[in-house]
Amino acid sequence: MDKKMSYRILPIGLRVGLGLVMFAGIAEAQAIPRNTPSPEQVYCSGVVTDQPVPHDSYVISGENSRYRSTFTAGDYVYINRGAEQGVKVGDEFEVVRPISDPMATTAWFKYQAMLNKAMGTTYSDIGRLRVLHVDAKTSTAEMDLSCGEIQRGDIVRPFAARPTPQFHAVKLDPFAAPSGKKTAMVVTAKDYDVLTGTGRIFYANLGSAQGVRVGDYFRVFRYQGTHIETAYQVQDMAYKAFGYGSTPVRYEWNNLPRQVLGEGIVLRTGPNSSTVMLTDARFEIYVGDYVEVE
Repeated sequence: MDKKMSYRILPIGLRVGLGLVMFAGIAEAQAIPRNTPSPEQVYCSGVVTDQPVPHDSYVISGENSRYRSTFTAGDYVYINRGAEQGVKVGDEFEVVRPISDPMATTAWFKYQAMLNKAMGTTYSDIGRLRVLHVDAKTSTAEMDLSCGEIQRGDIVRPFAARPTPQFHAVKLDPFAAPSGKKTAMVVTAKDYDVLTGTGRIFYANLGSAQGVRVGDYFRVFRYQGTHIETAYQVQDMAYKAFGYGSTPVRYEWNNLPRQVLGEGIVLRTGPNSSTVMLTDARFEIYVGDYVEVE
């Protein structure tokens, strides 16, 4: 294996290893069953959109900024909007940040970079602020809901309540036939994980422009024997393995049953993307797996 390929595989291996640790602990981390996603799942889910988010309102800094570079729940932060811009005590704002994959040069599957670009920019939810004090040109606020650490320059937008969809009561069918509706792929996952599981967030390349709505369900599935992943695979493992048998004929991905992996509910949509929370997963789900609208 040449050195260039080794450098490409190393970060993927690190991601997969961390993801496996995360997936193994998901079952223990599950909360009491709910009828709807939690507020944290709804308001910390993020979105991918090709519509620019205005960035004229932002976090300036916060208390003790001479030595603090980030701010968390309970800290006071300053925003560049005050009474002259109509801000009042009690107003609420959401804090978001455009992010990019620090390992973007290493794609997990063949089409990832192309699909990610078509979906747009990923905006991470950082939290929700409540204004405590207003000056003429600035305001002081405290984080009500924390999804991460606030940084200088984070975008501040007026808070708008998001719809909270209800879970359906249909048991996952591992042998479900294709729905015949639109299909897409798991393009990225929250925090740029390469695998994910129940309760976690991923982003698929179907959105409001394709008729997807909040509350829709996506079924996640995989074809056997494809060769689109970047990770090393044994050639033709899907139908033969040295010392472990083989078949008389070569079975391609389109000659085998698809593997139903799980399903998830749509929490948010962009024009060409959906933010999906996995509600059930039979196996670990990788970016590059397929989805269809149920």
